Amino acid sequence: MKPEMKPAFRERMEMLLKDKEDFQKFEKIIHEVPKNFIRCNTIKISPEDLIQKLREKWTVSQPYPENPEIMLIESELKPGELGSSIEHILGYYYVQEISSMLSGVALKPSPGELVLDLCAAPGSKSTQLVSYMENEGTLIANDVKMDRVIILASNLERCGASNTIITRNDGVQFCERMEKTNMKFDKILLDVPCSGEGTLRSSAKTFLMWNPKMIKSLSRKQKKLMASALKILKVGGELVYSTCTHAPEENEAVLDFALRNFPVKMEKVTIPLKTRPGLTKWKDESYNEQVKLAHRIYPQDNDSEGFFVSKLIKTGEIK
Repeated sequence: MKPEMKPAFRERMEMLLKDKEDFQKFEKIIHEVPKNFIRCNTIKISPEDLIQKLREKWTVSQPYPENPEIMLIESELKPGELGSSIEHILGYYYVQEISSMLSGVALKPSPGELVLDLCAAPGSKSTQLVSYMENEGTLIANDVKMDRVIILASNLERCGASNTIITRNDGVQFCERMEKTNMKFDKILLDVPCSGEGTLRSSAKTFLMWNPKMIKSLSRKQKKLMASALKILKVGGELVYSTCTHAPEENEAVLDFALRNFPVKMEKVTIPLKTRPGLTKWKDESYNEQVKLAHRIYPQDNDSEGFFVSKLIKTGEIK
């Protein structure tokens, strides 16, 4: 049995969801095991060929026709079965929760572009970006901790990424170094470290680790990462900002900071899940109306984990 929500977290979620029945659905589903999603690695195999192979041993569906690379394993699995299959070892698919795929779906870089994944480990989103890029152009995948970089490198190698440069830097310092060289990126993924409120279904420790002080500290760090990343984005370039938390301080407040301080605008993106708009008010704070274009993903809406995803377009130079 997983731990229960801390009283302060419960109070915040009741404020966010407002409707009592909605909150009850949330409270119920966070104690359920998440579904088994995988993402076809189109660098190595087509979705059609992969699903044909997998259906020899499992019941597999493609619930989102517009994203055939997203697959749901409906069979009951043994512990570790998805990670030990020959298809996984060969890099034909990546085990990835559906919500985690939304950052890549929103950014969807094209072959030939210069792309940055600033907080890249363990590599689920980096390998997804490489697939969209068809291994052409350049992806820089950065992370700060060596143990995480080792896992990142292993996953990129298994998936056949050959257009990727792996770096180990603090995110802010990396951007400062790039700024000095005048390097500008076509697209940036800013999937930042967060309080992880959306991962309760897969990570029981989140129930125990959660505290409001952590949210405030992370929000400050996220704003620094946002400010630094925008400086090395091309004018007209796209930045996807995402988290696996529900906290407005880490989501809408960071977008509001960017909209108020930099030449950027929000752009609506289409993703294959039911979502709710970004909040323009939270407690005593009011946010820019554009944050409505962000997507809030709650687990009870899609039988998924929780997530937040948004896209910014840079409209002018930053002086």
